[in-house]
Amino acid sequence: MKINIQTEVQENYKSVYKRFDKDLFLALKPPLMPLELLRFDGSSKGDQVHLKLGVGTLSMRWDALIIEHGVSEKECYFIDEGIQLPFFLKKWKHRHRILKVDEDTSIIVDDIYFETPNVLMDYLFYPILYMQFYMRKPVYKKYFDGKS
Repeated sequence: MKINIQTEVQENYKSVYKRFDKDLFLALKPPLMPLELLRFDGSSKGDQVHLKLGVGTLSMRWDALIIEHGVSEKECYFIDEGIQLPFFLKKWKHRHRILKVDEDTSIIVDDIYFETPNVLMDYLFYPILYMQFYMRKPVYKKYFDGKS
């Protein structure tokens, strides 16, 4: 299934791209979700991000590898792909795009593809995942307020 959420922010697209760091990652943590950041290398090809979701015996790993990144005159992007996923996900690919609107305005695009073990679970998890990423919009707007 695909999720595509766009957020306009008042900051240069290259500046936004450079600020996709550990601090932003932690600011984007969904509320009420126990999450521990175990590793954060960055957003360049070959970097990894490792998470622990949940607590105690109910915890699950979510590890991702940055498989591609790039910068052009119109956009910056990086793609993370799940390498170890929670039981409810079979595949995960998240393309983070920062599109240039003008010198001081960008659009952040969360372009996500995921699969669960079966189609019924795809439809059950779609609204949950959609809302988690939709809740990033105000965080992006606050974080990228043009004070790069």
